Amino acid sequence: MEGEQVKVLKYWASPFSLRVQIALDLKGIPYEYVEEDLLNNKSQLLLQSNPVHKTVPVLIHNSKNICESLIVLEYIDETWEGRGVSLLLKSPHQRALARFWAAFIDDKLGHSISGMYRCLEKELRKKATNETMNNIALLEEAFGTAFNGLKGNPFFGGECIGYLDIVLGGLVVWIQVVEAITGVTLIDPETTPLLHAWLHRFCRVDSVKKSLPQFEKLLTYGYLVQKKFPMLTYE
Repeated sequence: MEGEQVKVLKYWASPFSLRVQIALDLKGIPYEYVEEDLLNNKSQLLLQSNPVHKTVPVLIHNSKNICESLIVLEYIDETWEGRGVSLLLKSPHQRALARFWAAFIDDKLGHSISGMYRCLEKELRKKATNETMNNIALLEEAFGTAFNGLKGNPFFGGECIGYLDIVLGGLVVWIQVVEAITGVTLIDPETTPLLHAWLHRFCRVDSVKKSLPQFEKLLTYGYLVQKKFPMLTYE
């Protein structure tokens, strides 16, 4: 679609922003990105574009604002249908499965991973760690069965990266950072062989590789978040 204006309000350390970048790159959609300062000085454009949550990512497409990364991914897939890869499979059942596990990643896995390194109390960190291990085990099983990883599918989307790969993929460097901060291995070839192989395949894809945050920079940021935004409770 010639003459389109596509802009992304993002933050370099946000796994949610990363999802949108990867999706646009996979589709081959040119876009302008605007780096936000979430910690110190949110722009007026961000506050006006997402007045409810006041955070990234926001996709601005021909002056229309689309917020929340999972919604943005579906918008991208539907708006540029037929361009690049399809993010969601055609089967209603497979689409429903992808949406279910995407919600699981955001509601369960992301929360427990955050608790692993941000909780102040030892018992809370232990609880978060146990929940994270359980959540990853459930994802490993789902990849092998519901998404045919045991039958040779390299990605949740099948032969190509899809919606759920992008959702989980936004967290891959954060998972490595949390492993480094806590000393707990979350994904390895022995306990999670399918996810371990998936992670390495995912990170080698050009559209992904160029957008991933640098590990050392994100690790430094992780320690900053741990210090400035500790979790006092964990539910």
